[in-house]
Amino acid sequence: MGRKIVVTSGKGGVGKTTVVANLGIALALSGVTVAMVDGDIGLNNLDVAMSCENRIIYDIGDVVQKKCRLKQALIRDNHLDNLFLLPSAKYMPQESINPQAFGAVVNELAREFDIVLIDCPAGIEQGFHRAVSPAQEALVVTTPHISAVRDADKVLGLLTTYNISSVGLVVNRVRGDLSAKDTAMNASDIARLLRVELKGAIPEDDKIGFAGTFAETGSERCYTAYRMLADCVLGKSNRVYDCERPYQSFFSRLLKKRG
Repeated sequence: MGRKIVVTSGKGGVGKTTVVANLGIALALSGVTVAMVDGDIGLNNLDVAMSCENRIIYDIGDVVQKKCRLKQALIRDNHLDNLFLLPSAKYMPQESINPQAFGAVVNELAREFDIVLIDCPAGIEQGFHRAVSPAQEALVVTTPHISAVRDADKVLGLLTTYNISSVGLVVNRVRGDLSAKDTAMNASDIARLLRVELKGAIPEDDKIGFAGTFAETGSERCYTAYRMLADCVLGKSNRVYDCERPYQSFFSRLLKKRG
């Protein structure tokens, strides 16, 4: 049985879906089989982040309603044969898929894949309960903004009422230049404040906001940060990306040495 990991946040706008997409790619690059499930019924965005919105034929709603088999609804990534997406049901109301039906789909995926990543809707209402219920592990995404940190704290409290064995923190959109000047909290500070293990720190990158994944932008910093996050998730390492370290490309370092 594969691992079932829900990726959640207290509020919208912290880049949770982007984290799911990039982490899915990074895990697949590490050699494990990954299924990503868009749990935001009615507001599907994960397919857009993965640039496969035009390839959807069936979705999770069709699977629950027995209109297709689960394998028919899965979309294989354009570049990685071991990465798949199960799209959300775009035209179904939230209450159409209950936690039991959603959990049955996730459990079926866990029998076929090493890791199932569940993209949880923002907030703490019905969609949150549906997405978290079948999970065994959780990653809480926040940004260094105080409102996002407060909401993450609320979600961490809620997760204690579920059968979650492991909870980690991912701090997204970290401005290393600001945290170095002590004008913004760094990822380690936020993890200590929330009393949760830090699994990843992702640097701010405007290109990711437009393209969705490091695979599309070619961002070396984000590539490194997400590969380190994947290693933490897989238990290969406990190191996180140092967002405060000034970034230099290979050619910049080479020119500096020659100078």
